[in-house]
Amino acid sequence: MRLLLLGGTRFLGRALGHAAVARGWRVTAFHRGVTGAPPDGVTSVHGDRTVAADLAALTRNYWDAVVDTWDGPSDAVSAAAAALEPGCGRYVFVSSRSVYDDLSTLGLTEDSPVVPTEEPSFGAVKAAAERTVRTAFGRRALVARPGLVLGPHEQPERLVWWLRRLTRGGDVPVPGPPDLGLQYIDVRDLARWLLDAAHAGLGGTFNVVSRPGHTTMGALLSACAEAAGSDARLRWAPPAAFSAAGIQPWSDLPIWVPADSGVRGLHETDSERAHAAGLRCRPVTRTVADTWAWLAALPGPLPGDGLGPDREAVLLRGIGA
Repeated sequence: MRLLLLGGTRFLGRALGHAAVARGWRVTAFHRGVTGAPPDGVTSVHGDRTVAADLAALTRNYWDAVVDTWDGPSDAVSAAAAALEPGCGRYVFVSSRSVYDDLSTLGLTEDSPVVPTEEPSFGAVKAAAERTVRTAFGRRALVARPGLVLGPHEQPERLVWWLRRLTRGGDVPVPGPPDLGLQYIDVRDLARWLLDAAHAGLGGTFNVVSRPGHTTMGALLSACAEAAGSDARLRWAPPAAFSAAGIQPWSDLPIWVPADSGVRGLHETDSERAHAAGLRCRPVTRTVADTWAWLAALPGPLPGDGLGPDREAVLLRGIGA
């Protein structure tokens, strides 16, 4: 397979490059050179996808598949799809479950309504990009909606946020209940499925994420403490205690989405279509352990991030811990 990665130097792009090279594919990463180099074995081509001349240079080759992880303005996706379509077998666009119009809905499927593309939101931008890819490639378009992606080289930091906090030890206020279900995908499982799908000539739209309840908040944090060798004490508290302290789910406390949240659908999405097409998700203990191994190997001291001692103290007093 001749694979073109639009990006290829960070998180998912990096995982795709590693996995494709391991398969013996010929992999090229087209990137600006701002966030580092692609993995070993990947041919690096510098360029800016928003510059027509740079995109045109890519059309001199034939690509069996292109994987596009762009999350900026949809015009850049439209331009890339139009330029590459004549010389590309399949276009794989990595979208987001933020495209869904009502994220409070449990059991969202690929056919659930999406946000109007005219809205000024991230979901609308992704929805518009999806539409341009389908227009250009038709049945040769593969749209993946992964949602929460975790794992080594994580960007942005979510699982890493919790690992860093637990390394600081002490009492850690955590919103209950411990059995609150979580839905995510390991970046390496996502990369593997995308490459498998591209190789098989798969088209259409897929929620590429674990099944609902793949793990729980308690299991995730217990795995974090075990991997980091932390003696931190988890102090479970009702979600209302966090709301009263002005602490927001997801933004202040990554990964956590309460059961009554207006975006609870992010952890309750139907992903059976992707599983029927071969998606397999590793257990949370492996994702956490491998992410910790990468994080601990980084140079310099590991900062003990979190809500901060002052905000945590307010919470702990409020729950009597």
